[in-house]
Amino acid sequence: MKYQRCATVLLLALCAFAVQAQSGRRQVKPPPAAPVPTPTPEATPEPKKQTKENELMFSVGADRNSSYGQLPISYYDAVVQGCASRLHAGSSASVDISDRDVSRGEAIKKAKSETKAYTVWLDLQFDSMARSYDDLVLQYIVFAPETAKIVTSGRTYLRGRRAGPIVVDPTGGRTSGLYREELLKRTGEEAGDRIIKALHIDVQIPN
Repeated sequence: MKYQRCATVLLLALCAFAVQAQSGRRQVKPPPAAPVPTPTPEATPEPKKQTKENELMFSVGADRNSSYGQLPISYYDAVVQGCASRLHAGSSASVDISDRDVSRGEAIKKAKSETKAYTVWLDLQFDSMARSYDDLVLQYIVFAPETAKIVTSGRTYLRGRRAGPIVVDPTGGRTSGLYREELLKRTGEEAGDRIIKALHIDVQIPN
């Protein structure tokens, strides 16, 4: 019995020691998982602002003293305005107009001084068989910048019958001054149309 009691006490002591050791043991928690880095979206580069300059420029002037017998200043103004309006219509062309006399030599000199602008020289003359102011012909020459090389040239005529809002007198009566100025403007417009086509400019030319 003595040995049995000793064995029981020893067994209880071992159990108590095991419980104490188990309660004193710390539970080691696994380290927290490292956060998955969220990919930062790359900044979209801002598109560069393109400075759009006028790639096409014209300088328009007329020889106002070349005609035999001085023509009214309004006639020269009409052809210059008509040509310039057509060059500018439907395109980004910048058009500079000279309201003074420009000889051919001055036009060539100006073209050589330009770096971008084409120089358009207009010369309003009487036709070789002219009988009146209704027989006027407009000569146009386009000089290239820097070189003053002739890019295109030609003639347009006042006496050509035209369709449009202007009604041509079917009786063939003499043309009034205002009516003639309108026809001269149309003559300048025709010159502008031909210049645009000669330079292969892809624009919408209004009717």
